[in-house]
Amino acid sequence: MVICTKLSALQNPIRVLRVLKRLVNAAKITRIRFHDLRHTHASILISEGVDIVKVAHRLGHGNPKNTLETHAHLIPNQENEVADIFHFALSRSVSKL
Repeated sequence: MVICTKLSALQNPIRVLRVLKRLVNAAKITRIRFHDLRHTHASILISEGVDIVKVAHRLGHGNPKNTLETHAHLIPNQENEVADIFHFALSRSVSKL
């Protein structure tokens, strides 16, 4: 269960949507769907560098490919880091010659 009552019972989805609507109105932000919260959650995790496999598992995706198809553009640009790792590894290899 994602949202439950204090007694661990399933929360009525209508009530959840009403509360969300009330919160959005009080915050004076653009109306969002409940499902948008799921995307926001995944987006924040990915942009903070959480492993895509862990995010996929958290979302209940059976395959991380599904998560990547939706959120790949949010993966932090690690090209420079990867290039640096390769450069240092290559430098070590060459210095041993």
